[in-house]
Amino acid sequence: MRNLRKKRDPDVQRSLFGEILDWMLAPLLFVWPISIAFTHYFANSVASFPYDQSLREHVAAISRQITFADGRPQLAMPGLAQLFLRSDEIDNVYFHLIDADGTLVVGDPELPVPPLPAGLGSVESGEVHFRDDEYRGQTLRVAYTYVFASPGSPTHRVLIEVGETTEKRSQLANKIIASVILPQFVIIPLAVVLVWFGLSQGLRPLTRLRNRIEARREADLSPISLSRVPEELRPLTEAFNSMLARMQNNVEAQRRFIANAAHQMRTPLTGLKTQAQLAMGERDPAELRHALRQILTGVDRASHLVDQLLALARAEASGHSQQTLVPLDLEQLLREIVETWVVQALEKRIDLGYEPAGPVPIVGNAFLLREMINNLLDNALRYTPAGGRVTARVFGQGDFALLEIEDSGSGISDDDSHKVFDRFYRADGSDGEGSGLGLAIVREIAEVHQAAASLRPKTGDAGGEAACGCIARIVFPLRRLQPSRLPIPAATTRTGFA
Repeated sequence: MRNLRKKRDPDVQRSLFGEILDWMLAPLLFVWPISIAFTHYFANSVASFPYDQSLREHVAAISRQITFADGRPQLAMPGLAQLFLRSDEIDNVYFHLIDADGTLVVGDPELPVPPLPAGLGSVESGEVHFRDDEYRGQTLRVAYTYVFASPGSPTHRVLIEVGETTEKRSQLANKIIASVILPQFVIIPLAVVLVWFGLSQGLRPLTRLRNRIEARREADLSPISLSRVPEELRPLTEAFNSMLARMQNNVEAQRRFIANAAHQMRTPLTGLKTQAQLAMGERDPAELRHALRQILTGVDRASHLVDQLLALARAEASGHSQQTLVPLDLEQLLREIVETWVVQALEKRIDLGYEPAGPVPIVGNAFLLREMINNLLDNALRYTPAGGRVTARVFGQGDFALLEIEDSGSGISDDDSHKVFDRFYRADGSDGEGSGLGLAIVREIAEVHQAAASLRPKTGDAGGEAACGCIARIVFPLRRLQPSRLPIPAATTRTGFA
């Protein structure tokens, strides 16, 4: 026979409604048997109380009829009264009187006798006690007392016992239990229905929130309104809105990348196509080689543009994804990068160097910082003529770390210094080799590191010599774990690579 029960997948979460319902009903089913046990115990206690009182009165009535003659107890109770004592339609009633010698005075001889208490002399005369016992195969509830001829004389006493079977008690206890338990068979199913209904109503805000999300258009990444959102769902909704904001940033970054790529790649591709068409029509080998060199130059520019577009996209994505930053030494990183530009500086006959300042600890991403410094050095070498100088330095100043790339190029106006970080902006008088993205990438990466980027013209030397060139500066927060702040070097030594 095929097993129709499906095995539950541990990775599949049950519905929230079912989980809450289980956690509410499981304790109820656990407590119900306990409540039945307590009901049974208290029902027996309540049912026994009035019949115990009746036995107490019987024992007290017999004790009042006891007299002692020469230390021997006598019962002044007529036979009719004894018959009345035994009269009961449901239970059997037994009694007897036993003197100090264990001799039966009157009553049922086989009725069990309780053990003598250890301090019999301290037992108060006429004080009634109760116990459960058996007689003739029946369970008895027995009330008994000791009556003394005179206080402090335990040798002249009589034991009075009245026992009764427990049928009436059982019947009354069963009625009490039934009156309590039977309504529960109606109340508990009703409670389950009410709990189910209450949960259905209580989870309606969750259903409404789900419907609002499902009804959204695919391109709608606007935040979900927090109105009518329950307090318990507010953190979940806020987290979802935060995720939507990150998705919106990523989508916008992708759109900007596509728009930038489409806009910027159109010109170099058109130039390449034109050069290729001209090369196809050339018959002169010299002109053909010239056309091919132009194509090669165009390919290099297009490749450089694509690399910068990709770098800009990575920088934007890192800023939106809050990429993990780690402790690193900015001075060591700068030295390693400057060494990689030595060959290019030699080719352009530019004196490239850096000024060491000792360890400068920051928290950053080495890959993005390399991209940023490479763009700054590329920008400085591109706009510095042959025979010029480019100097890289890094130092600590108070709570901040400063990275500077200084060049002796054509300089920049104060007006342009505020615009060069915009995408595709090119200052007046600049050549056509750049793409206008290098400093935009620098700004994006600086924002990822909570740093500030600036480009300003150099000021004149102390001797009054006019200055020419620019200083690109990035201001980072120093790593807070550094025990001592790094001062500005009093004197720096230039280490030249070219």
